[in-house]
Amino acid sequence: MAPTQDHVDENARVSNKVYLQRDYSRGTACRFQNKFPTELKNRIDKELFEQTINHINTIFDDAERVGTRSYVEGCLGCLSAYLIYSCMTTQYDKMLKRLSDFITEQNQNVFVPRGLMITHPMERGLRVIEITILSPSDHR
Repeated sequence: MAPTQDHVDENARVSNKVYLQRDYSRGTACRFQNKFPTELKNRIDKELFEQTINHINTIFDDAERVGTRSYVEGCLGCLSAYLIYSCMTTQYDKMLKRLSDFITEQNQNVFVPRGLMITHPMERGLRVIEITILSPSDHR
């Protein structure tokens, strides 16, 4: 049975979320807008926020860069019926790991101490970057 409005825990913490949309101004490459949301005004410095989003965009630029390595990876994939991917890590996967590490580090050192938390864009289907505004008891 689904909980009704009458049965909602009175101590439940409601968090606000801010969404940074994809930026298609330079084509369909995976990039996110770095416009500073007004909801974060008193929580984080604008320059620090923009540096974080720009770094995320740079990681995606590196992941989607087409070069000799990505060409060879694609050819090997086709020749092996994509079985090669079970025993090798692609350049794109390496960049996603780098992004995960960066987001974890930023959350630990920058965002959570300020009552914020970035959600990895892969968890939102690369559509948005979600920033959760934590309630005071969430980030202690």
